[in-house]
Amino acid sequence: MEVVVTEQWHVLHTKSRQEKALARELTTMGIEHYLPLLRAVRYHGGRKAVVESPMFSSYVFMHGTLEDAYRADRTRHVAQIIQVVDQEKLDTELHNIQLALSQDAPLQVYANLKKGVHVEVTAGPFRGLKGVIEDRKANRLFLQVEMLNAAVSLEIDGSLLEPIV
Repeated sequence: MEVVVTEQWHVLHTKSRQEKALARELTTMGIEHYLPLLRAVRYHGGRKAVVESPMFSSYVFMHGTLEDAYRADRTRHVAQIIQVVDQEKLDTELHNIQLALSQDAPLQVYANLKKGVHVEVTAGPFRGLKGVIEDRKANRLFLQVEMLNAAVSLEIDGSLLEPIV
């Protein structure tokens, strides 16, 4: 009886700030992977620098066998191996991201903000404000006073919001 080895997508949840180190090791090991990077201009001590940072902090997409995923885990950069249930969907989503990046599309990463998700404003004049997403399309933040059974809403840029865990 012959064992069939199938390559598939695995999501590698990395330890903090280990995405690029893991990607380098996967390259060295000959394991196919994808680490989408976003370019940004940063200023350090008055100097301008273009930096590339991972689009999805703490995640690297690996395409290979389960044994390849275990080999990646042994690099000590991986916190968790996440199995991908819908391979075709992830493949399509990654292809879309790769296509947008190849055309230098101005991409911004947003947290997965859905109606009913509790969030906190991370920057700007409303930093520290906490509320619930009321309307995802308009990024309408719902601020409530439960005791009075009353609420107000505020429209805010989704890039300033982070889900509260």
